[in-house]
Amino acid sequence: MNQNLENNKKNAIEFYRMAYNGSPQKAVELYVGAEYIQHNPLVGDGPEPFIAYFERMSREYQDKSIQFVRAIAEGNLVALHTHQEWPGGEEYVTMDFFRFDENGKIVEHWDSMQQIPKESANGNTMY
Repeated sequence: MNQNLENNKKNAIEFYRMAYNGSPQKAVELYVGAEYIQHNPLVGDGPEPFIAYFERMSREYQDKSIQFVRAIAEGNLVALHTHQEWPGGEEYVTMDFFRFDENGKIVEHWDSMQQIPKESANGNTMY
């Protein structure tokens, strides 16, 4: 399987940005393959539950933002490290992993999200 790592990184970022900012239907149309396996326990499997989840997030949390800190690609996987700011001053760091098919489309997703604490014992950021 020949993967275009730079293209996959770019597409993972655009997919995530588009869905996060309120256009999950378009994100799915442009970037998702024939299947979409979801590992986040808050989101159902397949494209329709993904779209519904991000449409709800867009309605309920309009004043949120995301910064893509880094993207790493290997084989058919892309990892994204993000910094998210949500209403009420809450900040989160996320790690998202996307698996791409042979056509360069996203077919699987895993993530982990952690709220950024106000203080750090080591003085380092989480991103």
